[in-house]
Order: sequence, then structure tokens, then C-alpha cells
Amino acid sequence: ETTGLADPAPVAQTFFADDFVQANMNLDGILTVVDCKHILPQLREEKPDGVVNEAVEQIAFADRILLNKTDLVTPEEVEKVQAEIRVINKSASIRRTQNSEI
Repeated sequence: ETTGLADPAPVAQTFFADDFVQANMNLDGILTVVDCKHILPQLREEKPDGVVNEAVEQIAFADRILLNKTDLVTPEEVEKVQAEIRVINKSASIRRTQNSEI
């Protein structure tokens, strides 16, 4: 689960670059929790040259996304957020949640 990390790539890379980790653990997938109420401004945040947008990176790397706090926005806003996620990542499964409950 990569929520809150600046860049999910180094974490995933550990599973392939470290011999001990590779021999003893398996990377099943990358899960990202998206805050439906606050994500759009984060996705649109302008960063200085050479600095990545962490929210975009996390969504791009994910193969599973929990779209959380859907109860705090309108159904139209949920659709808008999901559409923005699909622009960044067309293939991740998206599950809508409240309180991160599945």
C-alpha cells in the first residue's frame, strides 16, 4: 500500500533488486488509497521542474485503487474523480469505499 509515500517505485524495486527480499517475499500488487474528497487539487498541483507529482505517481503505479471517502462527495464528483484516475491509469481495478471498508 503506497499511500503517503513520495515515490512508490523504490519500494516496488526492492522486491526485484534485493536478493533476500526476492528469495523470501512476493510482490502481489500495488494498492493505493485515493481520498475522493481531496484528490483533484492534489492531481492538479503544479510542481517545480524535475519534481514528480506524488499523487499521480501513486495512481500510475497502482494495480488496485481504493477510492475512499465516496460518502463525502456527490455521485457526480465520484464519477469525475474516477474519470481523472482513468486518464492516469487505465487498467487498475477501482473499488469505491467508505472508511476504507471493503
